[in-house]
This record gives sequence, C-alpha cells and structure tokens, in this order.
Amino acid sequence: MSEPSVLTQVRGVLGVITLNRPRAINALDLSMMQAVTDVLDRWRDDDAVHAVALVGAGERGFCAGGDVRAVRQAHLDGHDASAFFAQEYAVDLALADYAKPVVAVMDGITMGGGVGLGMNADLRLVTERTRMAMPETGIGFFPDVGATYRLSRSPDELGTHVALTGATFGGPDAVVLGLADVVVGSGEVEPLLASIADGAPVEAPATDVVESSLDAQRSWTRECYAGEDAAAVVARLEQSGVEAAREAAQIIRSRSPLAVAITLAHLRRAGEAGSLAEVLDADAALAAAMLDGSDFAEGVRAQLVDKDRSPRWQHERVEDVTPEQVAAYLA
Repeated sequence: MSEPSVLTQVRGVLGVITLNRPRAINALDLSMMQAVTDVLDRWRDDDAVHAVALVGAGERGFCAGGDVRAVRQAHLDGHDASAFFAQEYAVDLALADYAKPVVAVMDGITMGGGVGLGMNADLRLVTERTRMAMPETGIGFFPDVGATYRLSRSPDELGTHVALTGATFGGPDAVVLGLADVVVGSGEVEPLLASIADGAPVEAPATDVVESSLDAQRSWTRECYAGEDAAAVVARLEQSGVEAAREAAQIIRSRSPLAVAITLAHLRRAGEAGSLAEVLDADAALAAAMLDGSDFAEGVRAQLVDKDRSPRWQHERVEDVTPEQVAAYLA
C-alpha cells in the first residue's frame, strides 16, 4: 500500500505535517487539504503540541501548488471542482489564525498553493534552494490562495510584477515581497526544527542578509506597473528603456490576456481589503467563476495535460479584453 499523502508526527513539543507526494512535488489535492484540516483541528486542543511545522517530502521542493490538472478534469466531468478551492482557502486561513505558532519550510520549489500554505505561517523559512512563483496567469487563472493580499502590499509594485508575469524568484526575493521572513541554509533547517521540538521559542534565527535580485528592479517596476489598466502597464513596459522591463512585457504577452487583466483588477481590489479573510472570500468567488468561460481549462491543457505549450487564448492581446468582461468575473 502507498503511504498517505499527508504524514503527521509529534517530535517533542512540535507537531510536524509533511506533504507527502514527492513525485508530484507535493501538489495539493482535496484529500490532502482535508487531512491537514483534521490534524490542525486535533492539535489545536492537544497540550502536548506547542507548535506546528509544515514541510515537504522529497528533494525537489515544499509544494508545487494545487493539482490543477485534477481540478480541471473534475470540472470537465461535471463535478464540483470549486470544492477544492474552498477547502484549500480554509486551510490557508486556519494557518494564519492558528492558536499555536506555525513554522513553514519553503525549501526548493514552492508555487501557487504551496505559497498559500507557507506565507501564512508565523515563521516563514526560505533557503538558498527556494524557487518560488505564482505562475497562474500562464494557465489562464489568477494568483489565488490570498497571495494578492500580500503582493498588493509589496514595495514598489514588485508584487504586481511577479503576479502578472508569473516569474520565478528566490528566497531573498520572497522576503522582500513579504511572503517569507528569513533565508536560512537548507542544512540549518533540521537543527532549527529540532530545537523547537525541544522547547525553544519559534523565532527567526539570526542570519546574514542575502541580496535580493528584485531589489534592483524597483526603479522601473514602480512606474511601469502603476494604475489599473493592464494594457497601459504592458505599453509602459514595452516602451521602457530598461531591458528587464521589455522582457517582462514579452512574458506578460505570452500569458492569458484575460487572466492578466483579471489579475491586475483583483490585485488592486486586494490592496484595499481589510483582511486576509476578505481576500480569500473574493478568491473563492473568482475561482468558481473562472472555472467556466475563462482560459483556465485551455491553459491547463496546454501547459500540464497535452504539454504542447501552445494555448489558444480567447483574446490575442490584453488590449482586446474589455473592462466589462473583467467586471463580470469580479462581480
């Protein structure tokens, strides 16, 4: 028999939750979200557990995100695919509000739903191996799991940059974006967890500051990504004298135009939200809406099912997406 997709263990006073689908880089499905919910509920009232840690099995990463192939297929088969999103977002909020300290080890690949789990912990660790992204516009979706709550508050529109491009970034960048607290060496993680298991407080260790590559982009991201008009954003990027800005425009042009326009509007709305819970509620409504009629099914087909990397988006350019179409999804 195969191992469970979520493993739990109590080490001293530390409860450890291990996402255990290493061949899929611990991609999340509904049963995993239900299992995490159950163990969090159980440990909440267990006096023997003082803190909780989230880790991923295998060498490749913490979590590659939600299993959107399964979500797409469930929807095509006529099932309620939105149930996965509802359960996933409930776990994200439960982690953010948990009564005991939570440590997340976002080592290696950490994307989409993995970011949602990790960024809501009390101590958010990244390493030199961390490769993080919210790549949803590339599959015709939007950065969900409450990520826009934090990305909308990142400095100098850096959050808008990573949300629209879906670009991969490292651990130091995650700290700058507000998605992580500290960069530690991958070899330092186990001793840190062991000390917490022995009763040490859950707090960020003292480490050297590691330079973020995103920091160098602030001069142009602040100007180019301003405003609420996705077409205007792309135009400013294309007309910029900075090569990195023009490269960002090319990446955005390859993403779903509809998803890009929706993401920018959703990001701006999240920037005015009063809480993570409010954004997660909006995420749930938008995710359900995008299961029908958007580019989601086609994006997942092209990138993850047939893997031809040639999605046939509904719109050729972001300029073709109307404000009315965006508003309909956000309603």
